[in-house]
Amino acid sequence: MIRIAVLGDIGSGKSHVAKQFGYPVFNADDEVSKLYRKSRKCYNKLKKALPNYITSFPVQKIELSKAIMANRQNLKKIVKVVHPEVRNRMNNFVKKNRNKKFVILDIPLLIENKLNKKNDILIFVDAKRKEINKRLKKRNNDSVKILKNFQLPVELKKKKANFIIKNSFRNNSVRKNVKKVKKKILLNA
Repeated sequence: MIRIAVLGDIGSGKSHVAKQFGYPVFNADDEVSKLYRKSRKCYNKLKKALPNYITSFPVQKIELSKAIMANRQNLKKIVKVVHPEVRNRMNNFVKKNRNKKFVILDIPLLIENKLNKKNDILIFVDAKRKEINKRLKKRNNDSVKILKNFQLPVELKKKKANFIIKNSFRNNSVRKNVKKVKKKILLNA
């Protein structure tokens, strides 16, 4: 099995590119959302860590944002609860799909949290700043700024990548680029 990790800036279209490969995708953002919605264990740990902010189940992202805005140290508390759970889910996903040709890892803080392995193929999604900004305007800007602080510089991720896929936010060009990269990976495997 070949592990492909999709890297890029917030709003660059990593999740869209990951889906284009046509193989199982582990999307860390989706897993975090599921934890907040469905995991009583996660809720109890977050309530214990942030009793002034977490008030009801399921966990509300707005409560987490307020906790982070009130004190940046609260983000570390959240990470301490959430990241081990996401790591376990990723490991289970990889085990479950070990017979597949590829698995795609869509994990925004993959390198930062040392989740990548030496043999992983890193693909950087490169998009124009203007397009990214247009997409980010639809999101909560406070949380985007905070998350940016946790990410390695985009240029460093780009240097670490084995391949770069340009995302013009047009389906056809992304599909073609993914197809080319997939072909190259299979030739080198």
